[in-house]
Amino acid sequence: MSVFLELGQRPDEPGPPINGPVSYPDEVATRLSADAAKIVARYPQSRSALLPLLHLVQSEDGCLTPAGIAFCARQLQLTEAEVTAVATFYSMYRRTPTGDYLVGVCTNTLCAVMGGDAILDALQDHLGIHAGETTESVDGGPRVTLDHVECNAACDYAPVVMVNWEFYDNQTPASARDLVDGLRSGTPPDPTRGGAPLCTFRETARTLAGLPDPRSNGGATGDATLAGLRIARERGMQAPEAEAQGSPPETPDDAAAAANATRNASAPGPSATVPPKPGTIETSPDATDSDA
Repeated sequence: MSVFLELGQRPDEPGPPINGPVSYPDEVATRLSADAAKIVARYPQSRSALLPLLHLVQSEDGCLTPAGIAFCARQLQLTEAEVTAVATFYSMYRRTPTGDYLVGVCTNTLCAVMGGDAILDALQDHLGIHAGETTESVDGGPRVTLDHVECNAACDYAPVVMVNWEFYDNQTPASARDLVDGLRSGTPPDPTRGGAPLCTFRETARTLAGLPDPRSNGGATGDATLAGLRIARERGMQAPEAEAQGSPPETPDDAAAAANATRNASAPGPSATVPPKPGTIETSPDATDSDA
């Protein structure tokens, strides 16, 4: 049976993988170049700065554009194809215009079981859009892009909604509706953890690029996250000592000796447990023509 796999962008993505303006105005390119120089200087090899530079250009346009791809390529002496290959691999790089607030509802296993699917359905109905779409601005106010996201390692507070990658824990359909209403009215509630007020999607992208975050930062780890550690301490549990975990790790000399010992050895014969190829007749080693 033949199986046909169609590779490429999602069916709901219009046109080429990355759309938009193909170049920046001179003043924008000059400003971005100054930021890019600070980022690239942190890396021994300039191409290692590609991921933060993609966040930088995303902070300019709200998503990746051909202008941003070309800018990154020039800064790092890469081809635009090389930059595009990386940019289209990671889901945090947006390929369609994104609102001031990117609302991501986790629909992976635990969050879904705890109500994540119901939250996504409620927000789609409340905002009048589907996941991947952006609301219209109300009286010039902020726009919201709704998305469903993969696990963000926040299962201890499921179900979780993220806004511009900040956590909003233990959500319900009702609290999620209140959350997006606050976003659209320009009065976003503070994230559950982190100690910093919520910023816009473009401001978040600059922070992810490694540029200074002007907001305050603080906060403490929550009780649910520390529950396992607390129980381990109460019960006197600890990791076993290194020598109790089996043989000591193999050294490079041991590995070289093992390789030399088997270098000229014959390859092992077929295992008796390997099933025959389809369409062949299995025979025993003692079979004769008459047995067949």
